[in-house]
Amino acid sequence: MTRSTVFAPFDIVEGDRKRGIVLLADHARRDLPEEYGSLGLPAAEFDRHIAYDIGVETVTRELAALLGVPAVLANFSRLLIDPNRGEDDPTLIRQLYDGTVISGNYPLTLKERERRLDRFYRPYHDAVGAMIASVAQACANAPFILSVHSFTPFMQGFVRPWHVGILWDRDDRVARPLIDMLAKDKSHIVGDNEPYDGALRGDTMFRHAIINGFAHALIEIRQDLIANRQDAVAWAERLAPIVDAINRRPDIHRVRRFGSRTGPL
Repeated sequence: MTRSTVFAPFDIVEGDRKRGIVLLADHARRDLPEEYGSLGLPAAEFDRHIAYDIGVETVTRELAALLGVPAVLANFSRLLIDPNRGEDDPTLIRQLYDGTVISGNYPLTLKERERRLDRFYRPYHDAVGAMIASVAQACANAPFILSVHSFTPFMQGFVRPWHVGILWDRDDRVARPLIDMLAKDKSHIVGDNEPYDGALRGDTMFRHAIINGFAHALIEIRQDLIANRQDAVAWAERLAPIVDAINRRPDIHRVRRFGSRTGPL
């Protein structure tokens, strides 16, 4: 974890917007602004999945470089506020997470909640929206959005067998070929809406892709497979030709509104 008195809530990786791809990493980093200290937690808690998605920053940056496309990464820890939640989601600012009490989030005043939304959450989503709009303009078509995440090998006593999972709601234009191409490697177990369900109202994909009718998917890679740089780079190299092939499909750059399993848009 690093701290700075001048804290940028997001980072932009530049790339060729004409390619029509936007990469996102909601949980790329575990950093906190200096004024928040450590939210009352010991340093070791920031090495855990509760603070960030382990390995995702490297995968996203390397994938962006290999594809030559732009990416937007959130710079703040999900313990401060979770950008992959709707503003009304009860897990937006957690007070308890996987057995850890986040004392710096309790009690939390409405004023402080709004402050975190205004300083971190909303600027990140503004940057995501601006990048998507810029890519759409540059390629003169609907963009393809891929969000990169990672998950723990174990959760609440359950051993998760998947090596990688693809999350999606109703639009399968990216998810289906992504699952199929990843599954060609028989050494990997590919989860279809595992270990989580891709239908989460108000999350990043809902807000920026589903509502707009843009082709998209969220990829979850198991954290032990990308915990070191060498393995994370290898996963980026594995994903790059797959993402490139999907980007060339004729239906990817069309606006199509499939709706959501969470209810009316």
